[in-house]
Amino acid sequence: MIDNLQDVISPKLATAIANPLFPTVDSLLRSGRHISTEQLDNHAFLMDFQNELDGFYRRYNVELIRAPEGFFYLRPKATTLIARSVLSELEMLVGKVLCYFYLSPERLAQQGIFSTQEVYDELLNLADESKLLKAVNQRSSGSDLDKQKLAEKVRAAIGRLRRLGMIHTVGEQNSGKFTISESVFRFGAEVRSGDDPLEAQARLIRDGEAATPQSLQLEKQALTNTENQPEEMDEESAVEIEEEFDDAGEQE
Repeated sequence: MIDNLQDVISPKLATAIANPLFPTVDSLLRSGRHISTEQLDNHAFLMDFQNELDGFYRRYNVELIRAPEGFFYLRPKATTLIARSVLSELEMLVGKVLCYFYLSPERLAQQGIFSTQEVYDELLNLADESKLLKAVNQRSSGSDLDKQKLAEKVRAAIGRLRRLGMIHTVGEQNSGKFTISESVFRFGAEVRSGDDPLEAQARLIRDGEAATPQSLQLEKQALTNTENQPEEMDEESAVEIEEEFDDAGEQE
C-alpha cells in the first residue's frame, strides 16, 4: 500500500503526465520516433519536462536523449522493457547519405527537397555497387533484376527512416520527394568528430547508436553471463550494449 504518492511521483512529473500532449509524445517515442524542433508543441513539451520524463523512462530501462542538434529520442538499454528492433546495415548507410545531404549546399539550392532517386544515385557513388548488390543478394550477378531489387531495398529503407521521423514526405505519399530532419545526425558521429568513419561506426555500436548482428550476439552473451553470476554481483558491472531504434508495431 502506498501511503504517500509524492514518494513515487513528483508534482512536476504528475503535471507532465496529465498534459494532453503526453499520450501522443509517449506513443511516438516508444515507437522509435524522433521528436525534432520542427514539431513545435511536442518538442517544447519535452524541453519543459526533460528531466522528469527521463527519470520516468529509466524505470523501463531506456533513456530520454536530447542530441546536440536538439532532437529527442529514446535509447534502450540491453534490459529494456520497451520493444525494439534493429536497423539493417543498408538502412544505416542510407541514413548516412541523408546526413550528408542535410549538410550539403544542395539542400539550400533545392529548398531542402530531395528524392529517392538522388539517395540511390549517391549510394552508388559512395559505395561499391557490387558490394551493395551482394548485401541484397549474396548470389548477385549484377543483373538488371538485382539492381531493381537494390532500388526497392533503398526505397524501403527510406520508408523506414520516414517512420522514425528522420524525413518528411513532400507532396503525395508516393511522390518520392522529402525534406530531411536534423535527427539524421543519429548517423553523423563522424561528422561531429572528424574521426575515421570505421572507428566512428564502431563507436556508434559501442554507445548504442547503431547495431549489427554481431553486436546483438555480444549483447545476448553478456546477458547470459550476467544471469549466471552470483546475485551479489553489481548490476552496473554487467556489459550493456545498447541498441539502435525501436519501431514496435510497425508494418513494413
